[in-house]
Amino acid sequence: MPEASKHDSLPFAITLDVGSSLANKTGAWRTEVPAYVDRLPPCNDACPAGENIQQWLKHAEEADYESAWRAIMADNPFPATMGRICYRPCETACNRATLDEPVGINSVERFLGDEAIKQGWNVTLTLPPSGKHVLVVGAGPSGLSAAYHLRLLGHEVTVRDSCPEAGGMMRYGIPAYRLPRDVVDAEIRRITDLGVRLELGTKVTDLEAELAAFDAVFLAVGAHIGRRADIPAGDSARILDAVSVLAGVEEGEQPLLGRRVAVYGGGNTAMDVARTARRLGATDAVVVYRRTRDRMPAHEIEVEEALEEGVRMRWLSTIAYADEGRIRIEKMKLDETGFPQPTGEFEDLDADSVVLALGQLSDLALVEGLDDVVISDHVVQVGAHLMTGRPGLFAGGDMIPSERTATVAIGHGKKAARNIDAWLRGTTDQRPPRHDLATYDRLNTWYYSDAPATVRPRLELARRISTFDEVTGGLDASTALFEARRCMSCGNCLECDNCFSVCPDNAVIKLGHGKYEIDLDFCKGCGLCAAECPSGVIEMFPERS
Repeated sequence: MPEASKHDSLPFAITLDVGSSLANKTGAWRTEVPAYVDRLPPCNDACPAGENIQQWLKHAEEADYESAWRAIMADNPFPATMGRICYRPCETACNRATLDEPVGINSVERFLGDEAIKQGWNVTLTLPPSGKHVLVVGAGPSGLSAAYHLRLLGHEVTVRDSCPEAGGMMRYGIPAYRLPRDVVDAEIRRITDLGVRLELGTKVTDLEAELAAFDAVFLAVGAHIGRRADIPAGDSARILDAVSVLAGVEEGEQPLLGRRVAVYGGGNTAMDVARTARRLGATDAVVVYRRTRDRMPAHEIEVEEALEEGVRMRWLSTIAYADEGRIRIEKMKLDETGFPQPTGEFEDLDADSVVLALGQLSDLALVEGLDDVVISDHVVQVGAHLMTGRPGLFAGGDMIPSERTATVAIGHGKKAARNIDAWLRGTTDQRPPRHDLATYDRLNTWYYSDAPATVRPRLELARRISTFDEVTGGLDASTALFEARRCMSCGNCLECDNCFSVCPDNAVIKLGHGKYEIDLDFCKGCGLCAAECPSGVIEMFPERS
């Protein structure tokens, strides 16, 4: 019987000669092709400081804490500080929250920042001097961030501030029970060790002269002026503003608050001053806010901790009159648009003082009347590169339109530094396009084991209301390692080898160092690799004809 006819009577697979599986290039059957893609992790996308969170978490989950810290420092010079006071938009965006609880990114960042202080890690200059000198006005988070990044880019930097110590609202607006001052001092010292010159107790009054003396100027004047309210009051009423109260406490003053304190406002500053009043001996601290709790601008953790410490809340209320020892509040109701309307119902409350926490403004006297600088709604208008209408004059932080948080301010400082550097060099700072977002539906969460979030320790309540000791503690090396390993590496390869293992055609080739490629001669486009990728980094595309 001829050889060919013998093969015709056998199953196809048995007719294959040795080595013929390599000769039979099954890639020709394909209608779709897999490709490795990078997607933007939602934590990175949500970080106002622009940190590459997923990158430094990867170092942390390998217990390479110094590399993790250095990855943070590429974007944010205040990890120990922000690990305490940031309101964690990264965790709000974290995909793991849909599975169980978000990764404790902020907790790990604080651990890394504290470890750097303990170990004495420092940043060194690598670029040659540019010969340019930049003035930064304001030694708060935005100004110091800009100074840090400008220095790394090779420029001489002088920072001037009218306050006796650096830190801005990190020092004068955030109480020590949230942010110990030795932490702020250590991270500022690291910046000055790079050669940034601090001139404190020095108020800048003539910008024209400074623009002539320096190659560029960055304005980072914080919001230190409390908004006022026209409250009818008797001659003996004691009315203060929250910013002055908090700054006075920092400077060692004892504000005359009395035993019963009413705080008017609903933001984070209102929570801070009410909690501070409790620590200063107030037996009763009540926050009066004209809307409901769900409409309060204060972050939920701030409200929760204030309630735990005995601060009372009077929602849907406004102060109608203040006099010695008492206030009169009017009950409000929300209309169909959510705006509070008076009801005509009044109630008297005992109060030795009223503290106004209705928001803050920046002192813009420095730029008023300056050619080509536009002020609107109490803020300075800037372009996409944070430059005002005046060439060489940049602005950021609280004095421009933005959310007023330290993390946002730090991000402004970095962005300003990059744009100032580009302007000084006669170029334009160009950022690469952002990848598409790594959404939860792209993940294969079956592969991730249950791992409840680590809870940071907190000071017992009795000590919280009687001292300014730090309320929230940090993680140790083991809990920080565990928390970092909860990261699902959304949108970026975590080198799990799933694609390599499940491919029925052995078409996935390991290149080493976490790199893979698809051998298209043999890939049939079955999509198993994409379906089984835990972090959603493989996508199927139509085969090109």
